[in-house]
Amino acid sequence: MSLVPGRSWRTAAALLPAAAAAAHIGPAATWLPGPRPLFFPGVAGTGRRTHIALTFDDGPDPVSTPRFLDALDGLGVRATFFVVGEQVVRHPAVVRETARRGHELGVHGWRHAPPWRPAFARDAEEVARTVRAVQDLTGHRPRWYRPPYGILTTSRWRAARRAGLRTVLWSAWGRDWTADATPASVRARIAADLRGGGTVLLHDCDRYSAPDCWHAALAALPAVVKGCREAGLTVGPLCEHGPAPAAVVRTAVPGEVLAE
Repeated sequence: MSLVPGRSWRTAAALLPAAAAAAHIGPAATWLPGPRPLFFPGVAGTGRRTHIALTFDDGPDPVSTPRFLDALDGLGVRATFFVVGEQVVRHPAVVRETARRGHELGVHGWRHAPPWRPAFARDAEEVARTVRAVQDLTGHRPRWYRPPYGILTTSRWRAARRAGLRTVLWSAWGRDWTADATPASVRARIAADLRGGGTVLLHDCDRYSAPDCWHAALAALPAVVKGCREAGLTVGPLCEHGPAPAAVVRTAVPGEVLAE
């Protein structure tokens, strides 16, 4: 005889899908920009207070990515590029060139897919597949993972852990994927949130965003780097970012510098 009445069993059964969904999407709370640096400094990409980590998502792209590589060369800056696996295998020469110029490559998933349904086996296979593709082309195993859309789920977090990757989102972004993004708007958005020890998110292509929006990010780069340097901050990839300090850093990059 059951110790739980039939109605209770039915209620519990009805709640199971909701509980499973909540467990799957729960880590997505790290997406919230306010709590993230305070409660999840590692996921926010908080590093040593004199450094800014510069990162790019969604590539590689044979048209736009080389333009960013040239601009970064001119600025004397190295960055971390979070690449999409299916684009890695389509454009291997761009991946090799990115690594040859001294930039770091991270994993942005095999596809730029929405995360809403649990897919533990698929996520694990796709993250591992992207790791192998990057390592085969560059000879270096990636260290970092950033989920598409910056939405971390339980299955994606677990996939990254199994692949030996550290998940890193960002602390400042330029909203450069939108159709109305301009160099000025990108600089202003970054300046509003950037602190010493922060991680900046930009995009080096428009494959998953508004057509030609990458031009705004590319044009904003010199002023972003200049503003950081004038504030006494170095700019580089995540591998040079160092460990997060004991307390969240609150020394802002002057907005009037980055936005000018």
